[in-house]
Amino acid sequence: MRTYDVAPLFRSSVGFDRLLDLVSQAERTEATGAWPPYNIEKVAEDDYRITMAVAGFTSDEIEITQHDTALLVSGQKKSQESERQYLHRGIAARTFRQTFNLAEHVKVTGATLENGLLAVDLKREVPEALKPHRITIGGMQAALGQDNAPAQIKGESEAA
Repeated sequence: MRTYDVAPLFRSSVGFDRLLDLVSQAERTEATGAWPPYNIEKVAEDDYRITMAVAGFTSDEIEITQHDTALLVSGQKKSQESERQYLHRGIAARTFRQTFNLAEHVKVTGATLENGLLAVDLKREVPEALKPHRITIGGMQAALGQDNAPAQIKGESEAA
């Protein structure tokens, strides 16, 4: 695996600490965090969906929690081992815990569990105060129309 040193970026950037920390964290991530399998898709300009394969889990065995910019999805099977005897067990029913780092202003709008797939819908909602807005120069409103014709001196207009 290739490693990258992001330390030089800290010297020449301001306010990107979280982004650089995410790069460093992704470098340290182990492959064991890949269960259960999941997809992350962009549904629209500001809408996203995380779909996780959680076969065998019911909605009351899965917990979804968002705290600031972290989304935690965890599942724990209720014990039913005493009532069943398996000859082969191929469906993993082990406990899982998956954390997703979200960008600022991304909120969970809903979650559904259908056919063994957990879908978590996300939406980026940037507050109006943080959206870009146009600033006029000089602090005055610009005129609706603009007259680029040269100004005429009163005496010249009478002579013509």
